[in-house]
Amino acid sequence: MIVDLAERTAPDLPEYDVCIVGTGPAGATLARELAGGPWRVCVLESGRRRTTAHGDALRATESAGIHVKEWSRERVLGGASTTWAGLSSPLDPIDMAPRPWIGSAGWPIERSELLVHYAEAARRYRFPSESSFGPDGFGVLRARGAAQPRWKDLEEKVFLACAEPQDFGRECADAWSASNVDLLLDATAVRVLADGEPGRARARAVRVRTSAGQELEVRARVFVLATGGIENARLLLVSRDVCPAGLGNEHAQVGLGFMNHPKNYFGILRLARPIEELPYFFGVLHKGFAGYAGLRLRESRQRELGVLNSYARFEPLFPWSDNDGVESLVTIAKRSKGLLSRWKSGRSDEVVELRDWSETGDDSERQNARSGAFGGLALAGNVALHAPSVAQYAWFRLGKRRPKVRRVRLRHFLEMQPSSTNRVELSGALDTNGVPIPRVRHACNDLDRRSLVELWKVLRVELAANGLGELEGDLEHADPWPIDQDASHHMGATRMGTDARASVVDASLRLHGARNVWIAGASVFPTSGCANPTMTIVALSIRLAGHLRTELSRGETRA
Repeated sequence: MIVDLAERTAPDLPEYDVCIVGTGPAGATLARELAGGPWRVCVLESGRRRTTAHGDALRATESAGIHVKEWSRERVLGGASTTWAGLSSPLDPIDMAPRPWIGSAGWPIERSELLVHYAEAARRYRFPSESSFGPDGFGVLRARGAAQPRWKDLEEKVFLACAEPQDFGRECADAWSASNVDLLLDATAVRVLADGEPGRARARAVRVRTSAGQELEVRARVFVLATGGIENARLLLVSRDVCPAGLGNEHAQVGLGFMNHPKNYFGILRLARPIEELPYFFGVLHKGFAGYAGLRLRESRQRELGVLNSYARFEPLFPWSDNDGVESLVTIAKRSKGLLSRWKSGRSDEVVELRDWSETGDDSERQNARSGAFGGLALAGNVALHAPSVAQYAWFRLGKRRPKVRRVRLRHFLEMQPSSTNRVELSGALDTNGVPIPRVRHACNDLDRRSLVELWKVLRVELAANGLGELEGDLEHADPWPIDQDASHHMGATRMGTDARASVVDASLRLHGARNVWIAGASVFPTSGCANPTMTIVALSIRLAGHLRTELSRGETRA
């Protein structure tokens, strides 16, 4: 049953077995995994089927340091998956292992267990399989093109995105029609109501507020907060029935260790000779996935240097690169999903090389801006205004000729140290529901910066040694630090661990301080690596669903 509370009064609600808050990748996956079972499940979504002014207002955040983008915090069915570009990659072994030099004891689960759930995510949620990332998958493209470099201290890491990125509101539509699942739209969770004492709480309900100001309580045996990397912490911090510092915050750990993947351009690789084809590194659409290979330091080298697992990718510079008209044309094509799907399906067996960074991967502010009649006209106007560059791009995009690339820019994605100075806390400002908005404090520290500088030193040497060209730029002395943009990968503010004094949830993702509350999403990551987090979010959610089925069958979550 789907009930939009903006259109009708809330029905009489039973006490559910499970209440899931959020319909992004974590919440939607959990709902789908529990659909069809013997348990009554309620899913709460703050937004509606489409974006609204009310939902947009609830995205408000205060930022200190790296600015958090509003469109990374969508209030709509499907959550942030409605704006993502689909890039995925598994965590690397070093990401989950103990790393004393960054202050991490590692993950409290084995990577081998996570690999099992990655495989399930590939089978059921259209993520790439493990082999897709390897030499027999995307790696077959490495032999194509003008260069096959041999690395000493560098290692390649492949990132892949479905040609049609998963929107989890639609991806899990079968869950919303399941007989045991109720989906409530326009249902913003403003507080978790709990009884008990600090460290031994039991949640009894979630208080919900609609856009019209109606309030109701959703009661359940089990609660899962799946509201995103920032909102999970915020919801715990404002829920103070049992602990004055917030639910599960007896040891002041909620909100600490917030991480992102700070990103930006810096440096130019001036090629020793022009290159027409290098799909493995420059980016390509192949067999239903768009992807590229980035470069990181080998794990043995990371240990020797005591650095983090950051990476750099190559983006070829064309005569039309960064042209406003070309990006507007690509945006129009992406929004014309039927036309774009037909074009892609007609080339499913081809190797379609990227001709502009905006075609896939990392969508821009323009591509995530609200569309509409006026927005469409503005895009069309940009195309017309930049007609020569657009025509040149279209000629090489639709034709068989390859442009010669003479310069390549580097784009960087940093792993951040899980530091207590980076955190989610409550602002003094209130949202339209009278709830404090989150204040996110995070910026690159000395270790974050040194990790990328060390990667740069190796890149400079090995690019030259392979005859590829000269890397221009001085990252070590760059001031201000240029890698300062939000990748919208919000992680770590409710991290998992075995010690309740140094983490928020245990290895099963259960809140240390409350027997019947679990947390889902990237906020539970103890470390982030450099991989886009969504595939790991879905894998962990599949794993959590298994835990919940066992707990519900045993009845262990009752009082």
